Amino acid sequence: MAITINQTPPSTNLAQSPIAFSVIDGAYASSSFYYTCTLQIWTGSLSASGSGTQYALRKFPNATGYGLFDVSRFVNSSLTNLAYQATSSAVFFKPTFNYNYEGSITGSNVVGPVSIGLDGYSVFPEAINTNPTASELWPLMTDGPVSQSVLIGDKGFLGLSTSGSGNTQLTYIATYANGNKISNTVNFANGTATNSIISWAGFGPTQPGYSTYIPTTSGSSELVSYRVQSTATPAKGIDFQVVCPQYYTPVRIFWKNRYGQFDWLNFYLKNTQTFDTEQRVYQPQLGSWNSSTLNYNAYQTATQRYIVDATQTMTVNTNYLQEAYNEIMKQLLVTDEVYWMYNQTDSLVKPLTIKTSNLTFKTGVNDKLIQYTITFDIGQPFKLII
Repeated sequence: MAITINQTPPSTNLAQSPIAFSVIDGAYASSSFYYTCTLQIWTGSLSASGSGTQYALRKFPNATGYGLFDVSRFVNSSLTNLAYQATSSAVFFKPTFNYNYEGSITGSNVVGPVSIGLDGYSVFPEAINTNPTASELWPLMTDGPVSQSVLIGDKGFLGLSTSGSGNTQLTYIATYANGNKISNTVNFANGTATNSIISWAGFGPTQPGYSTYIPTTSGSSELVSYRVQSTATPAKGIDFQVVCPQYYTPVRIFWKNRYGQFDWLNFYLKNTQTFDTEQRVYQPQLGSWNSSTLNYNAYQTATQRYIVDATQTMTVNTNYLQEAYNEIMKQLLVTDEVYWMYNQTDSLVKPLTIKTSNLTFKTGVNDKLIQYTITFDIGQPFKLII
C-alpha cells in the first residue's frame, strides 16, 4: 500500500510552534514497521532544495496506526539570523515520506508540499497548523493595534508578506490640518525566493522612502493623521495619529513580534537611565623593596582596580494607552529581540534585553487609565571590549 498524508501544515508557518504532518499506511502490522520522513530545509529559490539541509526522521505508528511528525524544531533551528539583520527571514521546507519494516522493505516515496517557515509562534488557543495569513491585519505582519500614535519625526516600518506572484499593494491615505487628503497606492513586488517574500513597508513619517508615498506637508499645512491599509476587500489597515512634541524626550522601542517582524511603540512619559559599575580589585605591593632603601611613592594605592566595566539600565513609561495595546505588550515581554532607536535622524539603534519579568495588565473597565512601566538592560557594555 502507499503512504497517505492525512494532515499537512499551511503554506506559511510560524516555526516556533508545532508544524505537524500525519501519515498512514495499511501495512503497519509488523512490530518492526516505522514511518520515515526525509525533511529538506533551504533558503533561496524554490528550485534550490538540493543545496539545503536534509534531516532523516522516523516514527513508529501510534495506537491508531498514524505516524505524527512535528518538524518545527528542525525548521526553527534553521532561522538563525536576527530579524533586524534580514528583512525577509524565512526558509522553505519539504518532506518526503515512506515506511520501513524488517530492515529493508520500503514503499514508494510520497512528497509533501513545499511550505514557508517564519521565525514566529502561534498563541493559545489557536489550533495546530493555524495559518498566520488568517490574522486580522495580514498581509501586515502585526497584531496591531489598529489605532496608533507617532511623532512627525518618527521612523518605522512594518513587515509585509509579499510571497507569490504579482504585487502586494498598500494604500496610504493622509489627512492634513487644512482638511486636504492625499491617497497613494504603492506596489511592493512579490517574490518567490526566501529573501524576497517579506518586505519592509515604511510607515514612520521620516522613514526613508516614506515621503514618496505621503508628504509630511500639503502646501503649508502639516500632516495630522494617516492610514496604511491593504487593498484587499475588506481593507485591513492601521490608523496613525500624529501627536504634538512631548514634554519628555520620547524613547522609541521596536521588538520582534510573533510573526518574526517588528512592532513599534513610543514611550512618551518620563524615562530614566542608571549606570552600574562592576569591578575587581587587588592589593598591590607598596614600597621600593628592590632598592637600597625602603620608600614608597605618595601616589601608590593599597587597592587597585584591574577589571572595571559598567552596565546601563533604562526605565521607560508609556503614555495612557488603549486596551488594544495589551496584546503587543505581551509580545514585548516574551520577545528575544528588542531595540531602542536612540537617534532617529541617523537610524542608530541599541539592542536591549527586557528586565521586567512581570506586568499586571490593565483594562479600561477595571483601571480606567492604562499605563505601563518597563525596564530594559542596554545590551552593550559601556566599554567597547570584544
